[in-house]
Amino acid sequence: MPTRLLAHLPALAHMVRRVAVKAGQATLDHFDEAGYAFARGKADGSPVTAADHAAEEIIEKGLAALIPGVPLVAEEAVARGHIPDIEHAPHFWLADPLDGTKEFIAGRPDYTVNIALIRGDRPVLGVIYAPALGVLYAGCGPGTAIKWREEDNTEKPIRTRRAPAGGLTVLLSRSHTRRAEAAPFLSAHKVAKVLHRGSSLKMGLIAEGKADLYPRLGPTSEWDTAAAQAILEAAGGSLTCMDGAPMTYGHTGRGFLNPNFLAQGRDAGTK
Repeated sequence: MPTRLLAHLPALAHMVRRVAVKAGQATLDHFDEAGYAFARGKADGSPVTAADHAAEEIIEKGLAALIPGVPLVAEEAVARGHIPDIEHAPHFWLADPLDGTKEFIAGRPDYTVNIALIRGDRPVLGVIYAPALGVLYAGCGPGTAIKWREEDNTEKPIRTRRAPAGGLTVLLSRSHTRRAEAAPFLSAHKVAKVLHRGSSLKMGLIAEGKADLYPRLGPTSEWDTAAAQAILEAAGGSLTCMDGAPMTYGHTGRGFLNPNFLAQGRDAGTK
């Protein structure tokens, strides 16, 4: 039964959602404990919190229980030097237990738990859960993208919007990309509004038709984008390299780093 789930992605997605919610709830135990936030620093200088560790342990155990034997590439494990052999794996998981650690430490709610299933080198299932906001996005193929609200336990299908005639709503990273850095890109588009947000929530906003474009002009890792790409594609959008080439995953040789990329709605790049 477990391996058959790989052929039934909607059923698997529901189970992965439960894992993401459980992991996210664990982060809330530490959300207001600023003094307890820092456990150590990663090799790249970015912060790590006790919440990262708690959430990743839940994800690791939860996914292994769903489908034993499918490798998991998880941010904190990779930082500790634990990199599974995925070269010949037909499937593997990519997970970030706490995307937006700087937002989390600052007490801002726009941080997420990201979980994606990769088939070959492409994401086929993605879940993004924002525990402090009580919002979850998921997708596992065309037309399957949904948004779930914890407050009233409602779920609705979502879809990217067409570029508004009045101009695009463009998202930039709150902690990384500055508007001046993005100015050359922005000048090539008709822009109505620029918003700064943290974590993969930016791609969730595009997937549900509340924004149009997110250019990322700086370093990210595969666990930052894989779930978002699956959801965006399920909602009719895309996440590609800047030249339009598809984003692919499993690049151990470059430390799972992504190139610059563009997340967009259905026709946002044409405006």
